[in-house]
Amino acid sequence: QVQLVESGGGLVQAGGSLRLSCAASGSIFRINAMGWYRQAPGKQRELVADISGGITDYANSVKGRFIISRDNAENTVLLQMNSLEPEGTAVYYCNAVGLRTMGWDLPTEFNAWGKGTQVTVSS
Repeated sequence: QVQLVESGGGLVQAGGSLRLSCAASGSIFRINAMGWYRQAPGKQRELVADISGGITDYANSVKGRFIISRDNAENTVLLQMNSLEPEGTAVYYCNAVGLRTMGWDLPTEFNAWGKGTQVTVSS
């Protein structure tokens, strides 16, 4: 199994900053990509940013304000969120995809999610 644990959410005023962290653990063979998604009340979950092989991708709504980075050795991914807006209020979820070990069997694919961390931006 692969587990993801997020931290760093909280309450911040508009214009402020927060940094989210996500640590992956378990029977990991290789992580190919990690990312952050968010889900606001009454809305679908959406991609915020992801990173794969050093290449980053961002939702248009956060470009220039959020920065995603990854520590490959520690299997962690960070999301630095600057100039936060009230529209950014949501539960933020960490995601990782890759291969996990299965004893003596060949590694198999996994797609893991964290439980989410609440980010609230007050106006």
